[in-house]
Amino acid sequence: MKKWKSLLLALTLVFTCVGCGTPGANSGDADVKSEGVMTYAEYAAAPVNTQVVVETYVQAKQAWWEDKATVYTQDKDGAYFIYEMACSEADYAKLTPGTKIKVTGYKGEWSGEIEIMDATFEIMEGNYVAEAQDVTAMLGTDELIDHQNKFVAFKGMTVEAAGKDASGNEVAYLYKWDGSGQDGDDLYFNVSLNGTTYTFTVESYLCDNTTDVYKAVKELKVGDKIDMEGFLYWYEGVNPHITSVKAAK
Repeated sequence: MKKWKSLLLALTLVFTCVGCGTPGANSGDADVKSEGVMTYAEYAAAPVNTQVVVETYVQAKQAWWEDKATVYTQDKDGAYFIYEMACSEADYAKLTPGTKIKVTGYKGEWSGEIEIMDATFEIMEGNYVAEAQDVTAMLGTDELIDHQNKFVAFKGMTVEAAGKDASGNEVAYLYKWDGSGQDGDDLYFNVSLNGTTYTFTVESYLCDNTTDVYKAVKELKVGDKIDMEGFLYWYEGVNPHITSVKAAK
C-alpha cells in the first residue's frame, strides 16, 4: 500500500473491517450487469491505463481522506480494489458492506496490485456480501493471482518468526515490514504451509489497533496453528490484508 500518507491521515481515518456485514447475504442480482458495464472477465482482460466501467459490491472500506475513498469490492465473479475514488464524507458513510455501486475509472497497477484509479461512482439497488473462499491450496501456484482482491480464507497455517526483538528473541510480528514502526502501524507476520513461508499483513488503515484482528496478531506465538480471513491484496507477490485470525480448527 502506498505509505506516503501523513500521520495525520492515520489518526483521522474512519476504519471499517469486514465483520460488519452478514456473510452470505447475497441477492440474486449479483451477476446482472447494466448496459455498457463490463463483466469481470472483460475487466480482467482490459489493458492497464484504459477506462473501465464496473458494477460491484462494497465488502469493506479502507480509508476516506480529502473526499477520496479506498474500498474493497467484489461481485460473484471477481474482485475490484478501488483506490482513492472521488467520494464525499456523507457518501462514504453510505458505503456499507453489500452496497452495490457503479464505478467508472481507469485500470491501474501498483507493484503487482491491480486496482481502479481516478474513479467516480454511483450507488445502485442491490446487495451482495461475499463469503470467504478458501484458497489455502492455491498458495504457491499460478492460479492464486486469478483471485486477487477477493475475500478469502487461509486455513491450518503455522506462525513463523517475523524477526527478533532487542534481546535476540524470535517474535511473531513486526510493526511495519522492517520492524521500524510502533503500535498502530501495519502489522507484518509470517505464516507457512508445506515448508513455504508467506508474509501477511494487518493493514492499519483497514483494521486499526482497536480491532480484534490487530489484537489477535499481537498475541501470536511462533508455532501457533491459525485460520485467517482477509482480502487477497498483492504487493511484489501475494500480501493478503488479514481481517480475522483464529486458532486453527
